[in-house]
Amino acid sequence: MHPWPRVAWVLLLTLFSDWLESALSRDFTVKDIVFLHPSTTPYPGGFKCFTCENAVDNFDCNRWAPDIYCPRETRYCYTQHKMTVAGDSVSVTKRCVALEDCLLTGCTDVLHEGHKVCTSCCEGNICNMPVPRNETSAVFTTVSPLNRTSTLSQHWTLWLSTLFLLIHSHS
Repeated sequence: MHPWPRVAWVLLLTLFSDWLESALSRDFTVKDIVFLHPSTTPYPGGFKCFTCENAVDNFDCNRWAPDIYCPRETRYCYTQHKMTVAGDSVSVTKRCVALEDCLLTGCTDVLHEGHKVCTSCCEGNICNMPVPRNETSAVFTTVSPLNRTSTLSQHWTLWLSTLFLLIHSHS
């Protein structure tokens, strides 16, 4: 008997096991969100967050999140992850929020329920893909400074420096 049918079966079974492994995977990756990025936004600076209320885990939240832009009055993506003491997910809530909702990030123990709740916020398009699990990941991350006065002072410093150079270059 020829060895080719055996080789073909081995290759077919290998391909099937790889497909089965990826089909059963509960990890949500950056590749999964490629289709969530249209090239235009409804307003300048428009962004999206994963959004869900009390999903059973992060995979279900990200998988079934509606593909819509956040309202103009929001700027950040909020994530609340409730888990057992062992670290198993109890619920995941994600939504678009304003700055006020992001001032208290971190983890707390809800002793009477036997749960731990971790909250995080981030700024950016679909930045809330992972869930916070501990104090290290339960943080508020931004891409722009929160203190506008420092930004304004940097602009004034730049303008004054430019003006100073112009005046001295003409004298």
